[in-house]
Amino acid sequence: MKLGVQEFFHADTNTFSYVVWDPQTLKGAIIDPVLDYDPKAGRTRTVSADGIVTFVQEQNLAIDWILETHAHADHLTSAQYLKGKLGGSVAIGVGITRVQETFKDILNLKDLATDGRQFDRLFKDRDRFQLGSLTGHVIATPGHTSDSLTFLIEDAAFVGDTLFAPDYGTARVDFPGGDAEKLYRSIHRIFELPDQTRIFLCHDYPPEGRGPECVHTLAEQRARNIHIHDGIQQKDFVEMRHSRDAKLSLPRLIIPAIQINICAGQFPPPEDNGIAYLKVPLNRLGK
Repeated sequence: MKLGVQEFFHADTNTFSYVVWDPQTLKGAIIDPVLDYDPKAGRTRTVSADGIVTFVQEQNLAIDWILETHAHADHLTSAQYLKGKLGGSVAIGVGITRVQETFKDILNLKDLATDGRQFDRLFKDRDRFQLGSLTGHVIATPGHTSDSLTFLIEDAAFVGDTLFAPDYGTARVDFPGGDAEKLYRSIHRIFELPDQTRIFLCHDYPPEGRGPECVHTLAEQRARNIHIHDGIQQKDFVEMRHSRDAKLSLPRLIIPAIQINICAGQFPPPEDNGIAYLKVPLNRLGK
């Protein structure tokens, strides 16, 4: 039986999260879950995550994995909340250690361990994991970030921010650790998969006239992606990416998101008044 997939769209951050499962054993995984966050008030909520909890319980699924395609800069993860509710091991790419080292310096996080210990599992390229009777495959796809992964389960590839909808293109590379040449090579690793592979996106920013779309075939991406369809050479892609990224502003939630996400969704420890705080580096990020 085919892999079960249910998407959840978080409109505030244009993020797709997924519950995937083996229909034979009802063993499941959650991919890129979102924690609601109000930056004006500094307040978190679990409305989106609770929708995932309800679905998992209604389908009688047993969650083995909570998978992060990378440490996101545009939304906070609800991985720890979901782990507390549903269980499962929180996993990310081994490149998270480099992301942690970078932001430990930028944010002066003196007590931050940079060996990835906040996560239950660090995946390397070509690692495998079990989802009931199904085998998941890990493809390292750095470029957007140094920890970016693609999770391939059956005919479904969950690519994080590496690819967007064909009419929107590809990921930016101007974050610390970003690399346009690596992104080009990573996408071409994905392009080596069968044409019928379903490419599940982490974000969609639809133009006027269409709604959010979470999935396209690899054949569609190779034929129609405006940044990297078949025939685009690496030199041209790199020039386009650098030119485009120079005009982009930072994601709205990058400062709170990165502090939570490099710690697998764990909040900073409360201070002596019982309240946890996030840090804002002045005049360090952005242009």
